[in-house]
Amino acid sequence: MTMTRTASFRWASDHFEPEDDRDPQAQRRMRGYLEQIDYTAYAANVAVLKPLVGEADATRFQRLAVATAQARGQWVAEALAMSETGAALSPAQAARLSALRTAHDELAAAYEALRRMVERGYLTYRPAAG
Repeated sequence: MTMTRTASFRWASDHFEPEDDRDPQAQRRMRGYLEQIDYTAYAANVAVLKPLVGEADATRFQRLAVATAQARGQWVAEALAMSETGAALSPAQAARLSALRTAHDELAAAYEALRRMVERGYLTYRPAAG
């Protein structure tokens, strides 16, 4: 199983990869099938994601990056404020920190997903004018 790590996310490939002792013609045929399968997934992603997400541009990436940074800042600032007293966190405080961390994690995951959509060609990217 291959594993790719990007930022704080870990993606594992779960494709079965048997020992390849087939003849060269069978191997080429299988590669052709797998390319068809991959193209089908690509076409499905383009067809579904373009109408849902639209075009990715520098402004949209910047807004998502700022929202992610704000969520991270709120989470850490709240943790620092809660630790000022030196007392143990109450269950309510822990729940508040958990909610703030979850918000940051979700925004970070959305940013990575949008980036991956552009990288894989599912969405077009329009750079900032300038």
